[in-house]
This record gives sequence, structure tokens and C-alpha cells, in this order.
Amino acid sequence: MTSMRPLVGWITVALFLLFGSGWIAGLSHTTGIGLFLWLFLVIVWVAFGVVHEAETLAEMLGEPFGTLVLTLSIVVIEVVLISAVMLSSQGNATLARDTMYAVLMIVLNGVVGLGLLMGGIRHYEQVYNLKGAAAYLSVIIPLTIIALVLPDFTTSTHDGTLTPLQAVMFSLLTIALYGVFLWLQTGRHRGYFIAPDAQPIDPHEMEHHRPEPIDKKQLMLHFVLLLVNILPIVILSKSMAKILDYGIEATGAPVALGGIVIAILVFAPEGISALVAIRADRLTRAVNLCLGAVTSTLGLTVPAVLAISLYTGNPVLLGLAPSGIVMLIATLILSSITFSNSRTSMLEGAVHLSLFVVFLVLVFSP
Repeated sequence: MTSMRPLVGWITVALFLLFGSGWIAGLSHTTGIGLFLWLFLVIVWVAFGVVHEAETLAEMLGEPFGTLVLTLSIVVIEVVLISAVMLSSQGNATLARDTMYAVLMIVLNGVVGLGLLMGGIRHYEQVYNLKGAAAYLSVIIPLTIIALVLPDFTTSTHDGTLTPLQAVMFSLLTIALYGVFLWLQTGRHRGYFIAPDAQPIDPHEMEHHRPEPIDKKQLMLHFVLLLVNILPIVILSKSMAKILDYGIEATGAPVALGGIVIAILVFAPEGISALVAIRADRLTRAVNLCLGAVTSTLGLTVPAVLAISLYTGNPVLLGLAPSGIVMLIATLILSSITFSNSRTSMLEGAVHLSLFVVFLVLVFSP
């Protein structure tokens, strides 16, 4: 089954390279739906292959490196999909904003809410590493405000866009802050992202708990397999972008639906992995997956889309609508409250899910 995933992905790549331009040129409602479902299912299935290889690397490398490999792999796919749509369409200036906002709502309210509800029903209360969650939120909150709220309140522009100077400086700031976070996550404060009962946090104590030597050949093999699973998704993203753009325009669906589809497409495997971890009472890993996904999304997507905007000269709208800002601020405050206690229960899950339902309603009835 595992070896079939990249095979199906590469066969689909070959078919689209040979016949895809003709298929897309003659898109209709029927063929558009068929091609969309085909690509959607193939990309999600191959993405599970990415998760499988990343999980294998996680076991070999240990935490937090394993989770970091998974989140970065998934976010790279997201950035490629967004970039493909931006480069193939002159009119979708809000896709990056809609996708980042959808990721925040789906992960912080949908996945976290469902996970905490499931975990509360099964385990009553669950324990996780509070310092790791606090570290994630300390980066998520400023990056979110800078990327999705601040553009609505600057006076140099009046439509939620950024000036070239602002785009360059905010991109550099985002990269620098995310880089510092990764440096601390994998170095000095690595213990913050490990389950409290897994390893001591004191670096001096950790020196006496060295893992078994890593088989470098196996490590390299799984890195290659990870790339083999990622590349078909990257190559198919351009075709997926064109079909998605056509479908939204043809059906008159809300423009924000494009960002939601990409967010679901990319983060479905990682979301399922987080729910599985919660069910197994590994809440620290689930927190690393969820909050790590949001952090990586903001840290990598914002610089990428702003760079594309500067390169192509096409504006990118980042500022949210007023209702989106209200939902975003409420989600950040609720997440700060939820992850201010080292134990979680069903109540937090129910509240997060209620915000997620409101988000879905506002997409179709703003």
C-alpha cells in the first residue's frame, strides 16, 4: 500500500503532462468536477505517504525533529499550491490570506476542538508540555497580527495590501522570528517540545539520555522516499490550481472557499495524525503538530506570497474583513486560555468547535 502511493502519484503526473493541457482547455462542469475529484483524492492519498515517511523519520530522529520534518513537509506543499494559484491567476489576490485564515480556523478550532473533545471523552483530562504550547503561541500571535490584521490599519494603502517597503520588512521579520524559533526548538529549548514524562528538560541531564545511533543509510532512504512522495503533489499543484480557479468562477462559490479547499487538502493527513495521537493520549505530540503547523504556515507562507507579489507586480490582499478579525482575535484569546493550563478537558474542545462552526457559517453567509 505504501509503495502504491507514489506510483499512483507519478502515473497521474505522467497523464497530466501528456494530456492535461487539453483536458484543462476544454473544462466543463462535468469534466471539471471529475478532474478535481481525481486530483484531490490523489493528492490527499499521496500526502498520507508524506506523513508515513515523516512519521518514520520522527521515530528515527526523535522529538521535536520528527514533528518538525512533518510540519515543514506539509507546509511546503501548501506554499507550492498557493504559489501555483497566484502565478496561474491574475485575479485571486486573496487566496494566500484566505488559506492562512482557513488553516488557523481549521487547526486551532476544528482539529484542536475535536481532539480535545475526543481526548476528554476517552481520558477525562490530558497532560502536555505547557512550555512548548506557550512558545508556539508567543510566535503565532505576533505573526498572525502582522500578517492578517495590521494591513487593514496601515495608512500607506487602503485596501489591505502592503507597500513594497512593508512587504520586504515584514517578510524579513517573519523569517527572522521563525528562524529564531526553530533554532530554540531544536537546540536550547528542545525539552519544551517533548512530553513531560519522556525526557528531562535540563540540558545537562539530557546529555546522559543519548538515543541509539541513527542508521544513516535508512535515514537517507526515508528522506528520498519523502521527496518521492512530495514531488508529485508539487507537480500536480499547477493543474489543481487551474481547476480550482475555474470551479469557483463557474459555480459562483465564495472566493474564500478556495483557501479552505487548499487548507483541507494539505492538512488533512496531519490533522488525522494529531487526532490519532490524542486518542493514544500523546497530547504533546498533537500540540506540536497543530501549533507547529500554524507556526510554519505563517513563517513560510507570508514571505513566499509577498515575494511572488513583488516579483509579478500583482497585489496580494492580506488584511481580513472585520468579521474575520473578530473571529481571529477570539481564536487567539481562546487558544491562550486553553493552553495556559497543563491539563485539558472536554469543555475546551466544545468551545473551540463552536467557534469553528461560526467560521463555516460566515464563509457562506458573511
